[in-house]
Amino acid sequence: MASVKVWCILVLRFLLPHSYAHMDFFTSIGHMTDLINTEKDLVTSLKDYIKAEESKLEQIKKWAEKLDQLTDTATKDPEGFLGHPVNAFKLMKRLNTEWGELENLVLKDMSDGFISNMTIQRQYFPNDEDQAGAAKALLRLQDTYNLDTDTLSRGNLPGVKHKSFLTAEDCFELGKIAYTEADYYHTELWMEQALKQLDDGEVSAVDKVSILDYLSYAVYQQGDLDKAMMLTKRLLELDPEHQRANGNLKYFEYIMSKEKEANKSTTKTDSQTDKETKTKKKEPSKDYLPERQKYEMLCRGEGLKMTPRRQKKLFCRYYDGNQNPKYILAPVKQEDEWDKPRIVRFLEIISDEEIETVKELAKPRLSRATVHDPQTGKLTTAHYRVSKSAWLSGYESPVVSRINRRIQDLTGLDVSTAEELQVANYGVGGQYEPHFDFGRKDEPDAFKELGTGNRIATWLFYMSDVSAGGATVFPEVGASVWPKKGTAVFWYNLFPSGEGDYSTRHAACPVLVGNKWVSNKWIHERGQEFRRPCTLSELE
Repeated sequence: MASVKVWCILVLRFLLPHSYAHMDFFTSIGHMTDLINTEKDLVTSLKDYIKAEESKLEQIKKWAEKLDQLTDTATKDPEGFLGHPVNAFKLMKRLNTEWGELENLVLKDMSDGFISNMTIQRQYFPNDEDQAGAAKALLRLQDTYNLDTDTLSRGNLPGVKHKSFLTAEDCFELGKIAYTEADYYHTELWMEQALKQLDDGEVSAVDKVSILDYLSYAVYQQGDLDKAMMLTKRLLELDPEHQRANGNLKYFEYIMSKEKEANKSTTKTDSQTDKETKTKKKEPSKDYLPERQKYEMLCRGEGLKMTPRRQKKLFCRYYDGNQNPKYILAPVKQEDEWDKPRIVRFLEIISDEEIETVKELAKPRLSRATVHDPQTGKLTTAHYRVSKSAWLSGYESPVVSRINRRIQDLTGLDVSTAEELQVANYGVGGQYEPHFDFGRKDEPDAFKELGTGNRIATWLFYMSDVSAGGATVFPEVGASVWPKKGTAVFWYNLFPSGEGDYSTRHAACPVLVGNKWVSNKWIHERGQEFRRPCTLSELE
């Protein structure tokens, strides 16, 4: 009966935290923390199973020891032993009854509770998409922050509290996931790292043959035929009968012979050019993002530096919200982050208690963050935005209502037509690549359903410190704004004329180490007619 009660408690304990869907765990560190608790409970269940098995084996061991002594004595003088009527009775009893009980004990399956537990929990486990998403996040961090595979494998990252490392098998899995995406650049990097760790003596379930099989093909796909042949020959030294490797070697030799014939008819200059092409440094494939290099440099803190002359025009001040009665006697701290576009930061603008309330309200509702599809005008998920978000209304909590009012008082803008407070938590390597908050002219239906015009301004709260990474960067102008818990940044997306300010194109850099929580308020045009009047010039 006691075991049934424990089992029921375990079931309830597992089910309650997971009342929401288990989709896209990798996009939110906040949701992934629940998986830590789930795994801890599974370990407890596993230890209970081990104890049950050990208890069972202890009983069997005692039986074996007792019968070992008894049979030793009996076999030395069988007739004399059985001459005692009690021994004769006990022999009949043991063979007829007790050995049957022992058989039942041996056959008893002690794993039922653990297996049932696992079956229930499995529906809340991350899936293949989550594992692939987390792997791609590591690759993204590697590229954005210029990390080599050995650094990542050893876990030598800035600001880490709990150091961890990747095994050769982990490196192999990363390489395989890159391979399935036809990302041969990262396949090569991680297969080489796995091979290096095995060559250094690491004991692993993965073997060199499997690694070399992937590695040689990835190298070939990148045009390095000589290295591909060398790796294939090394594979065949380990497994001479490997069918695919033997076929590949013949194919590589055929290709090389054809190239040699072609080279005979080319000039020396052509040969030198071809050699330079072969030795060209391998890089990740080019993508859709034109400012990728500038964006990643800003994320690393290597962006454009503001000139001293411009820096002298940036100030910090006590700000009273343009003589707002609430802040005349208790002004807030404000500092300039950038001049054009003007980005200001408010310090100590949201308390730890308010932050925790907002997070607690948002966490049960977090779902994969979406973006506006410019073609359909509808919300959709995107690979370039890795986070989960939730929307909070002012009427559901006095804390949210107070925050909304604070934003209105300090910006001087009407928030009654603004969107609800959006709370976001970033996942593994969480990011939002360069984008505009406002709707461009080629997106006339971006906010049509709201009926409140375009997004005139953005207010962004930082609700956590981030150990490494996670900056908000503006690639067009070279600005980097770093997260600091309890602060908020504010900027206008539109000029007073209503035209979009394209210099406000910004991004949330991948979180390298830590957990990033933010909340933002997108303020719309309607209601601002007299608060921020239009000007005659488009760019004013």
